Amino acid sequence: MRARLQAFVGDLRITGIEVSVAESLDAMRAVGVAGLERDVLREALAATLVKDERDRVVFDDAFERHFPLPPPPEPPRRRGRGARSAGVPAAGTGRGRGGTSAGRTRVPREQHDAHATMPAARRGSTQTPASGRRARRARADELRRRPWRDLTAGEVGELRELMALLAEELRRRLARRWRASRRGVVDLRRTLRAAIATDGVPLRLGRRRRRSVPPDLLVLCDVSGSVAAASELLLALIAPAAGFFRRVHLYAYVDRLCPVVVEDGRMVPDGPLDLHARSDLGRVLVDLRARHPRIAPSTLVVVLGDGRNNRRPPRADLLRAMHDQAQRLVWIVPEPRHRWGTGDSALPLYAPWCDALVECVDVDGLLRAVRRALA
Repeated sequence: MRARLQAFVGDLRITGIEVSVAESLDAMRAVGVAGLERDVLREALAATLVKDERDRVVFDDAFERHFPLPPPPEPPRRRGRGARSAGVPAAGTGRGRGGTSAGRTRVPREQHDAHATMPAARRGSTQTPASGRRARRARADELRRRPWRDLTAGEVGELRELMALLAEELRRRLARRWRASRRGVVDLRRTLRAAIATDGVPLRLGRRRRRSVPPDLLVLCDVSGSVAAASELLLALIAPAAGFFRRVHLYAYVDRLCPVVVEDGRMVPDGPLDLHARSDLGRVLVDLRARHPRIAPSTLVVVLGDGRNNRRPPRADLLRAMHDQAQRLVWIVPEPRHRWGTGDSALPLYAPWCDALVECVDVDGLLRAVRRALA
C-alpha cells in the first residue's frame, strides 16, 4: 500500500497538483486511521492532498487509475450434467440435506446459456471506465511526444482538447505566483527584529512589500506550413492566461504581420494572412516596429518560429531594439537543435538578442518552453 500511495502522489505531481513531503506523510497517516474502504479512503486522501477544489477532478481521475474498482465476480460454474431447477434438491446424491454440496444451489442450464449469450456490457466488460481513462491517457502521452512534422490534422484537433487541460494547469501556476508576489518576499532582518520581543521566536514574518504590476505580453508566431501546428497550440496554451497580464498582443505571420485572437482553442486572424506566402521575418519586424514603436519595459516578448527567412533581409537590428526595450525576450524554436542555422535559417543572427533560446520539438517541449518563458 505504501508503494501504491507513493505512485499516486507522484502522479498528482505530474498532473500539476503540488504535494509536499509533509502532505504525503499526512496522507499515509490518514489511510492508517481511515482504513481501506474505498469511499472512505478517497475522501481521506482528498482531505490531505487537495488544496483547491478545482483540482478535485484531476484528483478523482488519478484515484480511479491507482485504486480501481475490483472486477465483477465470475458467474457460478454449473457442476455435473442434467438441468435442475434452482432450489430443487437433487435426488439420490447422498450429500446431506437438500442433496447439494455445502448447501450450494446449482444454476439452471437455461440461465447459464442465457448468461453465455448475454452482451459483454451486461456481463462485465473488460473495458471499464478506469481502463478507458488509461487508454485516453496513453493516447495523450503518445501525442505529446510526437514531433510536429509527424502530426496529422486530426491529431492536432485531439491536441486542442489536451491544450485546454494544460492551459488550466498553467493558469493555476500563474495564480500561485501572483498571490506570492502580492504578499512579498520574507525579509529576514525584519523577522529577526520583531522576534526580539518574543525571546527570539519568530511569531510574525516580516516581508518586503513590492508593487505587483502585471507585465505586458507580446507573442509573435510563425504560421507557415513547417511550424503552423506548434504556433496554433502555443496560442491555445497562452490565451487562457491573459488575465495575468496587463495588456496582451497576439500576432501571427508568414510574410506580413497579422493580429489574431483565440476562440475555442482556435486561432482566428483579425486581418489578411496568406498562409501560402514565403516567409519574410524581416518585413514582419518592420511591421511590428510600426505598430509598437516603443515597447514598455515590463513587456515579455515570446517569439515562436524556425527563423527561416528565404534569404531575405533579416533585420536583426529591429529585434535588438526590441530586446533592449523589453523586460525579457524568449524565442521558442520548433526544430531540433542540430537544424538551427542550416539552409536559409537566419537564427544565428537573431540568437544574440534573445534572453533565452528554447528547443521545442513536441507538445512536452512546448509546455516546458512556456513555463520557462513565464517564469
